[in-house]
Amino acid sequence: MLLPFFNSILIISTGLAVLSVPISTVESTIQVWPKPRTFSWPQPQATLLSPTFTISTPNQIHLHLSSAIKRYLNLIQTEHHIPLVPPTLNFTTSTPPLQTLLVSVSDLTAPLHHNVNESYTLTIPTWGPANLTAETVWGAMRGLETFSQLVWGDPLRVAVGLFIWDAPLFAHRGVLLDTSRNYYPVEDILRTIGAISVNKMNVFHWHITDSHSFPLLVPSEPDLAAKGSYGPDMLYTPYDVNRIVQFGLEHGVRVVPEIDTPAHTGSWAEAYPDIITCANMFWWPAGSKWEDRLASEPGTGQLNPLNPKTYEVLKRVINDVATLFPEPFYHAGADEIIPGCWKADPAIQSFLSNGGTLSQLLEIFVNSTFPYIVSLNRTVVYWEDVILDANNKVSTTALPPEHTILQTWNNGHNNTKKIVSSGYRAIVSSADFYYLDCGHGGFVGNDSQYDNQTSGTSGNGGSWCAPFKTWQTIYDYDITYGLSKEEANLVLGGEVALWSEQADPTVLDARIWPRASAMAETLWSGNRDETGKKRYAEATDRLNEWRYRMVRRGIGAEPIQPLWCIRNPGMCNTVQSAA
Repeated sequence: MLLPFFNSILIISTGLAVLSVPISTVESTIQVWPKPRTFSWPQPQATLLSPTFTISTPNQIHLHLSSAIKRYLNLIQTEHHIPLVPPTLNFTTSTPPLQTLLVSVSDLTAPLHHNVNESYTLTIPTWGPANLTAETVWGAMRGLETFSQLVWGDPLRVAVGLFIWDAPLFAHRGVLLDTSRNYYPVEDILRTIGAISVNKMNVFHWHITDSHSFPLLVPSEPDLAAKGSYGPDMLYTPYDVNRIVQFGLEHGVRVVPEIDTPAHTGSWAEAYPDIITCANMFWWPAGSKWEDRLASEPGTGQLNPLNPKTYEVLKRVINDVATLFPEPFYHAGADEIIPGCWKADPAIQSFLSNGGTLSQLLEIFVNSTFPYIVSLNRTVVYWEDVILDANNKVSTTALPPEHTILQTWNNGHNNTKKIVSSGYRAIVSSADFYYLDCGHGGFVGNDSQYDNQTSGTSGNGGSWCAPFKTWQTIYDYDITYGLSKEEANLVLGGEVALWSEQADPTVLDARIWPRASAMAETLWSGNRDETGKKRYAEATDRLNEWRYRMVRRGIGAEPIQPLWCIRNPGMCNTVQSAA
């Protein structure tokens, strides 16, 4: 249904030739997402892109840079994006078409690790070749994405007479995808990584396993997937993992694996029932209080810290995962350890009756696994629960901050403050702002709360983290709010999360995009203008444009407004803008 609209815009834009506009209106002439840190364009103008346009890296050879250049050259030559609102700028044919983009990288050896330099400088003069310079290959990839968004139309036009210096505010900018509760084919994961890349994000946090299924084929423990996955057509082989990791490298995206332990491990019981407590039991026993539940949702099972076999199996899994994933971060989970599940085991009952505590159980587990992960040259990432949970937490002395990163998900700014004030680095994934699954109701069956004939609402609709997190909510979130400068420096960045109780490949793109794009911009260049004012109003038009461009690139991002709003600027605002 979009094609007639795009065709009509094409007729308008191909004849565009208007007077230049003041610099104050530059933002309305070109839509780049995420917004660059510095964008100087004194006289907005454009020229044709040569039919023989090339991207060149003189005397520089790098496998992933070459792949990115080939990919972007093809995109630039074939996309022919038609802006929803024709750009207001000078279009001239008096200057020769842009023939070449020269790419220069200072350090071709910098690996794709946390905190790698992603800055770049892009200069597109009115005459001569354009120049993209970057410290690393990964910064060059970000610059190539920006350049691609400065090209549009048919015949192709390119913005000229501009200078951009750009770099991210936060080094860690990611998307978490849960592939245990529902399975996602490799192609869906690759498309998601590609979308992460074009949004200038750099982390795919892969929550691979959970109580519901164990879809990862671990070479030394093949029975975990053979018996714990949903089936032979719903697992990830070492070949699949290598394909995903390499695709990530080609797109400047780190793939961080998470094997959640000791909780969320019910699927392990299909292969090793003796190392799992409360496996395959009903999650909330009849007549029991909430605090006596066996899990926080259907799907029970936790690793037994007192069984030596637990560590024999787990260390083989950890070693294989570290081999499959070269990424220096290893996410070990440690969230939602439910007391009732451990208490269901006779050996643990004896341990507790003899004066042991739940926190001591967790400390036994951490002391038996954390040093091993570190010995594999990995930094260990845990969910915040490992030191903040009310019932099961370890002493901070068990987790040296130099080897540990904590990921937040509860209580917004408060838990971030607790983590960084304890000296830990933090990744922010507040459920109040960054959980993309929230607001879709509950998934448990025979729930009587919906039987309400006098009201169309049932509180939170069954979703524990309702309401739905709009792109505006995500965009306006400041992840370092309330922190001192020293504390803010410990915040590495953030991740939006898509937990998959009610998501699968049929809704994947629309659940993530363009809401994740909102976080992408705030972590790249912030959510405020040069005066310090939140710029969500200005961002709406750019995000609309970017959403349509993503759709044309094969990313099924959901709309944020009716098309009428885009074609009638300002008419869909809450407050009428001054004339």
